[in-house]
Amino acid sequence: MSVFGIGLSYGLATLFAMFSGMPIAFALGAVAVVFMGIYMPAASLDTVTQNVYEEMASITLLSIPLFILKGAAIGKSRAGQDLYSALHAWLHRVPGGLGVANVFACALFAAMAGSSPATCSAIGRSAFCCRPRSP
Repeated sequence: MSVFGIGLSYGLATLFAMFSGMPIAFALGAVAVVFMGIYMPAASLDTVTQNVYEEMASITLLSIPLFILKGAAIGKSRAGQDLYSALHAWLHRVPGGLGVANVFACALFAAMAGSSPATCSAIGRSAFCCRPRSP
């Protein structure tokens, strides 16, 4: 089979896999592995497992779901409201203390969570609904 025929059959197989409802990433990967098994030596399939392992061992990719989990856990707990209440108690005598407390609470919470949506959710809910009373 010519290179053009292999490329055409690869494209059609990929389109068929995607239109069958398979997610795009899995369709591309599965069709590529099948075509590697058919048209390349068997030793080339070892590179697939090696590349997958090297990409999954990346510390950058590992930190993304952990930051999301940490932000969700902090957002569901009372940590945002407690942080906001403490900063409001410390800064209530400063002119614009409530706004300053909001800014500092957002900065500290973002540093803890690493997630801007979790910060907006937790501090925004605390600031809007549960505004602490002046001590």
